[in-house]
Amino acid sequence: MDNLSTVFAALSDPTRRKILDRLSRGPAIVTELVKPFDISQQGISKHLAYLERAQLIERSKRGREHVCTLKVDAIRAVAEWAEGYRRFWEARLEKFSEALERKQKTQNS
Repeated sequence: MDNLSTVFAALSDPTRRKILDRLSRGPAIVTELVKPFDISQQGISKHLAYLERAQLIERSKRGREHVCTLKVDAIRAVAEWAEGYRRFWEARLEKFSEALERKQKTQNS
């Protein structure tokens, strides 16, 4: 599976999206990431491993603590992919709008 597919699969889970949202405000230790969820630390660790495989986060060790940091490159790739489709649909809608205006002018003439 290509990395963009892995990223979208990782983003499909609401818990993982909430973790990424938290990490967008700065690095956090795993025990901090567990607090807002009704999930065990082991469950959160599985989500973190999934995010790490998708290259959305990186984990480092600081003493006995594991620190998670958001990796913006993967998020940027998703944004660039979506931006291409936004431009495509924007251009299509613009053409549709122009055709509609021409038709209305023709009908009003």
